[in-house]
Amino acid sequence: MKPLTLRWLKFNFVGALGIGVQFGCFALLMSGLRVHYLLATPLSVEAAVLHNFVWHERFTWKERTKEAPRPRDVAMRLVRFHAGNGLVSILGNIALMRVLVGVLHLNPYLGTGLAIAICSLLNFAASEWFVFRK
Repeated sequence: MKPLTLRWLKFNFVGALGIGVQFGCFALLMSGLRVHYLLATPLSVEAAVLHNFVWHERFTWKERTKEAPRPRDVAMRLVRFHAGNGLVSILGNIALMRVLVGVLHLNPYLGTGLAIAICSLLNFAASEWFVFRK
């Protein structure tokens, strides 16, 4: 199997775990704490972004990060991850949720799932060629 294909599969595995984190946080914020969906969205996305970074660092792109485990290097990758994946995820999810839920009146949980799926391709590209670049 080609390395890029293997990373794509690992990326999607971590992403699936991150979806659980995002949905769990979203449900807790919306249903448990009665937070508006447009505020619950970025907060739950941020939780998933941080979760995913840790797993991508240690699993998806571990061959690129094991030689640079110094705190400064990890911090720089985290900054790049937020600049790439974080911005795509947070801004993309907010914009898509506004359209899907606010305009099209979809169920907020269905809207969250669709927003995640739409943003995932951009996130993989940002991770592969920006965050965890060689």
